[in-house]
Amino acid sequence: MTGAVRSWRPGYVRLARSGELERRVEALQAMLRDCTVCPRECHVDRFERLGTCATGPDPVVASSTAHFGEEPVISGRMGSGTIFLANCNLRCVFCQNHDISQRPRDFIGEAITAEELAAIHLALADRGCHNINWVSPTHQAPQLARALLLAAQRGLRLPIVYNTNAYDSVEVLHLLDGVVDVWMPDLKYADPEAGRLASRVADYPARARAAIAEMFRQVGDRWETAPDGTLRRGLLIRILVLPNDLAGVEDSLRWIASELSPRVAVSLMAQYYPTHLAALPGRYPLLSRPISAGEWDRALAALERFLDGERCYIQDFREAPAYYRPDFSDRDEPFPDAGDF
Repeated sequence: MTGAVRSWRPGYVRLARSGELERRVEALQAMLRDCTVCPRECHVDRFERLGTCATGPDPVVASSTAHFGEEPVISGRMGSGTIFLANCNLRCVFCQNHDISQRPRDFIGEAITAEELAAIHLALADRGCHNINWVSPTHQAPQLARALLLAAQRGLRLPIVYNTNAYDSVEVLHLLDGVVDVWMPDLKYADPEAGRLASRVADYPARARAAIAEMFRQVGDRWETAPDGTLRRGLLIRILVLPNDLAGVEDSLRWIASELSPRVAVSLMAQYYPTHLAALPGRYPLLSRPISAGEWDRALAALERFLDGERCYIQDFREAPAYYRPDFSDRDEPFPDAGDF
């Protein structure tokens, strides 16, 4: 023993060297044959036709870029190597990414190969990004895992961030244990009726809580950070405050504190604005406006009441409604004006 400090390696590197990552990839790929990759369980053979998510067996990428608008622990100084996957397993009526998540017929992108997706990972690493950030990965988890295996074999050593709506299969998350380094789920609703109204699924709270509980089982409430302060391993739950308390913020925070830990990191976001179907006059009156100052104050009070706040992120309420306005017509730079969180 020389006493030298070993350099950090993400978990997937060890799994790739042992052959375990390849086994996991094959198990995930097999799920596409009778698709149970997400809780919709549409049982479509995605090698033959598109699933409910409008995606087949190959990865479809909407955009890849160094993103500077995530939480500081994710974006850091050099940006998060963000890969936006096209299509989605939810149908959120207020989706801020609806151009790429719910318009497959209009979308200008095409399916690519696993090798091409691996090359995207490596290009983001060469750009100096702190991590690889999979956005909306749920319905393409098998494709992403295969690309990661190839990228790891070619030298990728960045943490993987799983940036998800949390409508995830626990079985898939088991297979990603040790593959994903940073779990970053949304917790959208506490009430099943809200999920049915706004995302077209009736079992969102139960499914999302089960998924997040599995993420917590894997990494707990502790963070492992790099010398520059960016996150290498951990859990960060995002809660977007919605008008008329459609998100059920207090119930979600109570659940996090009681069933997981009051030390779990939470990012409380005020950036909601009516877009997509929620912007249509009279269509979704509960979602037809930004949140009020009173709604934001109540969410902050609940955060303070239930969590210890040591690693919580809070958006600036005054600037938040104009914060996230992506333009995916520019696939290389959809966030020209993104600033600090």
